[in-house]
Amino acid sequence: MLLKIILPVELAAEIEPHLPSDVVTIHVDSDGNFDDNPQDAEVYMNWYYLKKTTLYKVLADAPKLRWHHTVSAGVNHLLTPTFLERNLILTNSAGVNAIAVAEFVLTFMLYHTKQIVALQTLQHQKTWVKGLELQELLDKTLLIIGTGHVGREIAQRAKAFGMKVLGIRRHPQPLPAFDQIVGLDQWRSLLPLADYLVIAIPLTSDTQGMIDELALRAMDSQAYLINVARGAIVDEPALLKALTEGWIRGAALDTFVREPLPLASPFWSLPNVFVTPHCAGTSSQLRSRLVALFLDNLNRYLSGLPLRNVVNQKLGY
Repeated sequence: MLLKIILPVELAAEIEPHLPSDVVTIHVDSDGNFDDNPQDAEVYMNWYYLKKTTLYKVLADAPKLRWHHTVSAGVNHLLTPTFLERNLILTNSAGVNAIAVAEFVLTFMLYHTKQIVALQTLQHQKTWVKGLELQELLDKTLLIIGTGHVGREIAQRAKAFGMKVLGIRRHPQPLPAFDQIVGLDQWRSLLPLADYLVIAIPLTSDTQGMIDELALRAMDSQAYLINVARGAIVDEPALLKALTEGWIRGAALDTFVREPLPLASPFWSLPNVFVTPHCAGTSSQLRSRLVALFLDNLNRYLSGLPLRNVVNQKLGY
């Protein structure tokens, strides 16, 4: 019996050569236009920046859908009432960009501790100054909120630099490369200890606005915040106040509540903020990892084996 799957036009050509002969593909573009009738499709894989109108069109036009795989790690944009009422299996691509994000975080930390901006300014001014106080990551304390794929990759690399690594997770069992892990009921107690705070936790109803004014005021005045998760986890007005009033030293922000970041946003021009366009997970290896994960899960689906990266839709990750 043939299995029909819906693939995004952006990735179909890289997946199709590896499919079994009894799998038939239907292509869908970003606007929800199909190249064939999806009526009997069981599997749907979406591309990045999925529009709700496209998602709802797929759900409406593919009534036999059983499994939805998303190329993103975060799924907050998918878990709408319309989606949830279908009771589909949902898998995500958590982990495929973990190495890239972890390297980006280390780049941010080195950028800050080695005062790269100040050194570049001296270069542009053709000024030879020796005496800038450059720091080391050795013995600095890194607090990672979220110990999933990304958090663990960050921790491994931070330990290579001799950092003390603290973690926050829902279930505070010990993990390799972490010196201490606490639960969500104790996370605020670790904030004053952090030289670097990295946000790597999924956006859910529990984590929205998690980094609020109280959290920012609890941090050391020399601390540096790095957000590679979702913008809405941080109370942006409170963060803006913290950065302008000196509650913390600075921030590297790869994600924001509104994206693209509006031109009028003050974050663009703050001297102690590094803004990047939600690109920490970008890598030349990303597409091949996305394909490999989906093909492995498709083989599991065909064989009746448990799928990887199944999302707990009640928890939101």
